[in-house]
Amino acid sequence: MKKFHQFTQIALLIFFVAYLIFFMAFDTVGGMFGMDEITSVGMVKILLVGFILFLLSWTISYFAMKKQSDLLAKKEAEMNQLKAKLYDLEHPNIPGTPKKPTPTKPSDTDPTNLPPRQNIT
Repeated sequence: MKKFHQFTQIALLIFFVAYLIFFMAFDTVGGMFGMDEITSVGMVKILLVGFILFLLSWTISYFAMKKQSDLLAKKEAEMNQLKAKLYDLEHPNIPGTPKKPTPTKPSDTDPTNLPPRQNIT
């Protein structure tokens, strides 16, 4: 696809360069070969051929770029998978023993050691 894209770009360039040179030198070249003047119908045909070549080249370049972007996305996904595997190898998942907090009784800060008050109603 990429080679065909390059070919259409070169064909489009050659077409418009030949078109430009021919019409710039039409007065001298046309008289030498005995050509009649170019009518508007002939000009429209030449421009349509150029437009079709341009559309063909543009479409092929679009598909070539899309293919490249799809390939790049696939490579990036593969690279991310390899990074994940490498991370897993470097940081093994060792289940740690969770430390249970030992329940501590609140210390009595009252130095008199009086029992708590009872509410009798």
